Amino acid sequence: MPSRSKPELPAVALNPRQELLLTTLRRAGAELSSQELHRRLSDGQRGIGLATVYRQLRWLQQRGLVRSRLLPGGETVYAPLEHDAHHLTCVLCGSSVALSQCPMHDHPLPAETAGGFRALFHTLEYYGHCAACQQPTDATRTPGSAG
Repeated sequence: MPSRSKPELPAVALNPRQELLLTTLRRAGAELSSQELHRRLSDGQRGIGLATVYRQLRWLQQRGLVRSRLLPGGETVYAPLEHDAHHLTCVLCGSSVALSQCPMHDHPLPAETAGGFRALFHTLEYYGHCAACQQPTDATRTPGSAG
C-alpha cells in the first residue's frame, strides 16, 4: 500500500490491560471480535473479563489506536489502526474480501467540510452479493428457464 500521512495524535499512556489487548490484536494478523480476543486472552495466564475487553477496546478506539467494523451479522471486529483494510462484504453469505488498497486514501476530507473535525480512522465497506451467491440455484430457477 502506498505510504500516506496519518493524523498526528498525542502519545497515549497505556495501562497493562490496554497494552495486552493492543499487542494481542497486533499479533493476530486479522480482525478479531471482542469474544475472540477475550478467548485468546483467557488462554494465557492473565485473566481478563469480557466486559473489561469491551471497555478497553472502546477506550483504545476513542484514542485512535484501534479501528472497528460491523459485519453483516451484527458482530463488530477490531484491528489495530496500522492494519488498514477495507472490504467487499456479501450480505447473503457474510463472506468478506479485503481490498488491496483503499480508494479513498487519495481523497482526504476537505478542510472546509471537516469543520475542525480530526479524523482518527475510516472504514470503507462495499455491501452486495459475492460471485458465488449470484449463481442461480435449482431453487431460484423458474420453471422453463434455461440452465
